[in-house]
Amino acid sequence: MEDRITVSQAGLKYGLILGLVFIVYGMLIQFLNLDMQTTNYFNYVVYLFLIIAIVLGHKAYKEGGDGFMSIGQGLGIGMLITLVSAILSAIFSFIYLKFIDDSMLTKAMDFQIEQWEANGMSDEQIEQMSSMTAKFMTPAMAAGMSILVMLLAGFIISLIVSLFTKKSNPALEV
Repeated sequence: MEDRITVSQAGLKYGLILGLVFIVYGMLIQFLNLDMQTTNYFNYVVYLFLIIAIVLGHKAYKEGGDGFMSIGQGLGIGMLITLVSAILSAIFSFIYLKFIDDSMLTKAMDFQIEQWEANGMSDEQIEQMSSMTAKFMTPAMAAGMSILVMLLAGFIISLIVSLFTKKSNPALEV
């Protein structure tokens, strides 16, 4: 009997690859020293990387198995890819922001204040919002929030991609 690729194997492999892609991409963004508005637009590229990794994981699973994949298996692969890559990139981000350079957090806070000013908030309101927001602008909170956001996005993206990449086994259908 041949060794067949499992949901876990596909998810871990592509999760590790995607985690490394996220780290390299994040460093590229940091080294280019882009303004926060531009950085926000570039953050959407992360979702494109996630879609590609999930599609590749699904393809590898089907090719390394019996050629079939249920929506549940596809969702499992996608969520494992998302979880592994989110944890890897969050650990790297935490270490980078905590011990190497926390300027990204400062830039993010400055950008947020500019947005509040543009929306007509008073100085008192901005001061109040700034003090509350500052509590969440730490390396640990940034890492934790990035994991939560990626898991939510990963679930939605995995489900949608699975609907398109599933291949039901006709022998199992009633």
